[in-house]
Amino acid sequence: MQNFTKSCLLVSLFILIALHVDAQGCVAIRQMGGCSGASGSMLLGKHQFQIGTNYRYFRSYKHYRSDTEQKERVEKHTEVINLSHSVDFNLTYGITDRLSATLILPFNFNDRSSLYEHDRVNRYHTQSGGLADIRLSAGYWLLDPKSHHNGNLNIGLGVKAPSGNYQVKDDFHINTDGTIQEKFVDQSIQLGDGGWGVSLEAQGYWQLNSKLGMYGNAFYLANPRETNGVTSGRKLPAPDNTPYDMSVPDQFLVRFGASYAVFQGVQATLGLRYEGVTVNDLIGGSNGFRRPGIVVAAEPGLSWFFNNIGINVTVPVALYRKRSQSYTDQLSEQITGKQTNGDAAFADYSINAGFVYRFGAKKQVAVPVAPVFKDVKN
Repeated sequence: MQNFTKSCLLVSLFILIALHVDAQGCVAIRQMGGCSGASGSMLLGKHQFQIGTNYRYFRSYKHYRSDTEQKERVEKHTEVINLSHSVDFNLTYGITDRLSATLILPFNFNDRSSLYEHDRVNRYHTQSGGLADIRLSAGYWLLDPKSHHNGNLNIGLGVKAPSGNYQVKDDFHINTDGTIQEKFVDQSIQLGDGGWGVSLEAQGYWQLNSKLGMYGNAFYLANPRETNGVTSGRKLPAPDNTPYDMSVPDQFLVRFGASYAVFQGVQATLGLRYEGVTVNDLIGGSNGFRRPGIVVAAEPGLSWFFNNIGINVTVPVALYRKRSQSYTDQLSEQITGKQTNGDAAFADYSINAGFVYRFGAKKQVAVPVAPVFKDVKN
């Protein structure tokens, strides 16, 4: 029974770290892997380290203007379809028993098909693939894991580098006569946003008993840069006619839920996700083209932990989707006097899978109740 309890608690921490922050569809600008936890790590001991990988897939195609679905887009086959495959690799090092640092290398592979971006008659595809924006973060457990076994809170701070290409171009079929023009791909499939960012992060857990636990985490990415200099191909209406570039927007995620030990080493989870792209940035201006919006999703999942290996799968299912009125929508409305709210395509669900493996201890044992591994001193 003691080993069973240890396994349950270990898995309950693993569920906090294996997921991604991305919204499901055009609202998500790029992959931001490993952002579900403050440091992307378990409770590591001093000088221990861990490697991991996360995978995410979604297909966005349902268009929303505000929170109203534009069902005619699918019925008339004019919808924009984004297919996204994202993989990130992360390395976490335990600086002390309470402080750890994580390096995350994300890669994105995207396919986007539409009519309106091409000749408006035929469906063509544009694509992007490669390294996205790298992130480095540190997380600190507020309570000593050795003496606070049933609950703890980790706060973190990170930096996001503009390592992903935010100027990806592809061929666009601009006329039915076969004329092709190379242009920037849509913001939703660019590999990066072109700006340095700062992330504020938190994760926590509370173990109620040997089977039932609660978890929660939050993430906010602040991007001080307003626009990245890449043309969006859009401009304000006459008489202004000012063209505007792609915005470098903020993103956020809040998750919370419950975990239940099904049997030894296996944990079922159920929670809610609230995530999206903000209308206004926390730092700096909010001009430029962006598709702000939110997704509220139910998030069932299943985790398995054995020795130093952890595996996790979740499938967030959208309950509520909204494409908010952007800053440039508001400017357009002021110029024309007409209500303006752009649209965005969302997915019904996403598939997230994670894997971690821990190194670094000569002999590893679990401290009772707490998911902490320590070196045993003889």
